[in-house]
Amino acid sequence: MPEPERPDAYDPVGPGPNEAVSPTGQGGAMDLALEEGESLEKSLAPGPGGAGPSDKPRSLWSDAWHQLRRNPVFVISSLLILFLVVIAIWPQLIASGDPLSCDLSKSQEGSSPGHPFGYDTQGCDVYTRTVYGARASITVGVCATLGAALLGSALGGLAGFFGGWWDALLSRVADIFFGIPVILGGLVFLSVVTSTTVWPVVGFIVLLGWPQLARIARGSVITAKQNDYVQAARALGAGNGRMLLRHVAPNAVAPVIVVATIALGTYIALEATLSFLGVGLRPPTVSWGIDISNAASQIRNAPHMLLWPAGALSLTVLAFIMLGDAVRDALDPKLR
Repeated sequence: MPEPERPDAYDPVGPGPNEAVSPTGQGGAMDLALEEGESLEKSLAPGPGGAGPSDKPRSLWSDAWHQLRRNPVFVISSLLILFLVVIAIWPQLIASGDPLSCDLSKSQEGSSPGHPFGYDTQGCDVYTRTVYGARASITVGVCATLGAALLGSALGGLAGFFGGWWDALLSRVADIFFGIPVILGGLVFLSVVTSTTVWPVVGFIVLLGWPQLARIARGSVITAKQNDYVQAARALGAGNGRMLLRHVAPNAVAPVIVVATIALGTYIALEATLSFLGVGLRPPTVSWGIDISNAASQIRNAPHMLLWPAGALSLTVLAFIMLGDAVRDALDPKLR
């Protein structure tokens, strides 16, 4: 006579293809394994878009942008810089007058309706000249920063990647440029230039600004090329060009961006200093440095002539330095 089938007997074969595994209810190893499997399945479940895991890791740049959006310093400085760039491109949006239109009968007069900043020594509207002065200063700062960053990154990156005699030659040339005083070099170099455009000043700043960025790029490339993924690419037969452009440069550019952002504000201040000394931008170019130079001798009689262009210059430099500090904190994991 056959024995009756026991429902609680253990089946070593396991469930069939159409059977589901259910917990035993006794808290054994099988129940624990089932709970862990369910937790793992939930953690690897697709996100709302169904494109991958719900907690997808972020890259350096996406993580930096995620942090920057929540940094009030970055938001305030970015909005201020955006406003300055807009009025530098279209100053007529907030200033309808002509910065070169002057009336000597109103020389050094204070504020009046339609002219909130008063007039300078030549009878020109200080408000209009302050608004139009942003164009020259920001143009010099942006162009000089781009030129110094591109030249310094290219030379420093090649020196750090290849090393050898090229690295030694670049280091000695950079040391020579580091030994040139900026103000003295500007007085000598720009005093022989007769152009009234911004390009001689941009060229001089690039000439003395690239060594700093070259050293930053060189050190960053030397650090990046020692990583395992670069060595793996080399072992797989990748050429120098591919390794430099695809693997080293994207991971070495962050320090250059940080230093260049901070240097942009410094270059704007340098342009104003050279214009104040009479060797930078020259009339009829409208510049904050030129207006500050003209107002320096009249600070007792008409302080408003100096207050507004100097305040605009200080605010612009401060905005770029704050932006650089925020970018540095976001791109440096050690500062988080």
